[in-house]
Amino acid sequence: METLITILSGVLVTVAVYLLLSKKIIQVILGTAILSHAVHLLLLTMGGLKIGSAPILGEKTETYTDALPQALILTAIVISFAVTAFILVLAYRTYQTTKTDNLEVLRGSDDE
Repeated sequence: METLITILSGVLVTVAVYLLLSKKIIQVILGTAILSHAVHLLLLTMGGLKIGSAPILGEKTETYTDALPQALILTAIVISFAVTAFILVLAYRTYQTTKTDNLEVLRGSDDE
């Protein structure tokens, strides 16, 4: 199962890099969102996919699931969602001002 999720995160990183190298600003934003999800999957896999009970002290359980990777990933999901929303607003404002979403045009000419 961990091998499958590692391969899936690799595929997501590939798609994200392809989108990051495009000229449209919305594709770059989608690439960063997909890249963050790939990192979340990789962190979850590195934390170990274990099946066990909740880590509550005092109970007589032999195996328990470590909650730290899930807590870190949940925090990272919230932060990446906020950053993506902020970047989407900036991209929309840029589109309203310049009437284009092409990064080559937004960069301007060489003589400026």
